[in-house]
Amino acid sequence: MKIILRKDVQSLGLMGEIVTVKNGYARNYLIPRNLAYFANEGALKALEIEKKRFAKIQAAEKGVAETLAAKLSELQISIPMKVGEEGKLYGSVTPAMVAQELAVHGIEIDRRSIMLDDAIKSLGVFDVKIKLYSEVTATLKVWVISEE
Repeated sequence: MKIILRKDVQSLGLMGEIVTVKNGYARNYLIPRNLAYFANEGALKALEIEKKRFAKIQAAEKGVAETLAAKLSELQISIPMKVGEEGKLYGSVTPAMVAQELAVHGIEIDRRSIMLDDAIKSLGVFDVKIKLYSEVTATLKVWVISEE
């Protein structure tokens, strides 16, 4: 059965593509969840209208993400940690800690968006990347300081 995808479906295709799937998969999964249309003339017209609306929404979300990225690049946060000998931390700085400190500054970021390359296990200044949108990432300066 030929269908037109309304949204990106992992391992199947991207929005707007015409794909062939088994009848049961289309009727029982894709179409009831509004992930696809039957491939006919009316559905093609409806998809074009939906693509335009979706593009406007994406442009607005990307604009908000870019302004937030600019705000985050200027911001520096400090995370106090317990420190042992030679500046080694008891534990490590986690994305949840960074998100919690950002919340104190009035910025709500999901901890899963915070990308730590390696675990932060020492004192110092670190650049932490935050993925705000599919093409927008921000770099935040994080100071890890002693609790004392």
